[in-house]
Amino acid sequence: MKQLALDIGFAPVPTLSNFIAAGNEAAIEHVSLWAHNPLRSPVPTFIWGGSGSGKTHLLRAVREALREHGGRVGWLDATTMDPPEFDEQWDIVLLDDCQLYTATQQAAAFNWFVNAQNPAHGPARWVLAAADCPPSDLRLREDLRTRLGWGHVFQLQALSETERRAVLRRAADERGVFLSDEVMDFMLRRFSRDLSSLMLLLDQLDAYALRTQRAITIPLIKSMLENE
Repeated sequence: MKQLALDIGFAPVPTLSNFIAAGNEAAIEHVSLWAHNPLRSPVPTFIWGGSGSGKTHLLRAVREALREHGGRVGWLDATTMDPPEFDEQWDIVLLDDCQLYTATQQAAAFNWFVNAQNPAHGPARWVLAAADCPPSDLRLREDLRTRLGWGHVFQLQALSETERRAVLRRAADERGVFLSDEVMDFMLRRFSRDLSSLMLLLDQLDAYALRTQRAITIPLIKSMLENE
C-alpha cells in the first residue's frame, strides 16, 4: 500500500468498550478491572501479540479511562526520544512497543518500573506493558526484561476475517460512513489484512471522502491512491 498522510481528526478514541474481545476475554476483563481501579492490587501486567492484535489500542484505552477520572499517566513508546524522569504524581505507567526500545528508552522504562513499585514513592503504581513477543523472548537489558515478566502475562489473539469485518463495519458506523460488502472485499483483498493497517486505511478513506465530498467506493479508493 502506498504510504499516505493520515488525518486522524475523525478517528474515534480507543476505548475498552470499542475493543473487540473475541478470543481475548480474559485479558480484556483483567485490564478493565485494573483500569478502573489501578491501585486495588497493582501487580504488573504484560500483553503481547502480533501486529494488529490490539496491544496499542488497549494501552491507549487504559490511558483514556484514567484521564477521564483525573488520573495522571506515564506513557513511553518507541517514538518517545527523550523520556522524562519518573513523576510521583503518576497513577499508572504504560510501556508500549517494548521490543523497539533503544538503550535510552530501556533505561527510562527500568527506572519507571522500579520507581512505580517502590514504596518510598508512595502507593505502588500499576505497570502495564506491551510487546510483540513474551517477556522471555525480548532482546532487552536483563533487569528490564525479567521485571516485565514479573506479574500477569496475556497473549492477544488476532481476529479472524469475520471479526475484522465486524470491527471495520463498527468503526465505519462510528464515523458515519457506509462501507459496502464490495468495498470491504476490496480492502481485505488488496491491502494488508492486519487490523491496525485496515483501521489506518479507513481513517485515510474517511478523510479523503470528506475532502472530495464523495462516498467510499472502489473508484474512490483508487483515486486516493493515485492522487495522495
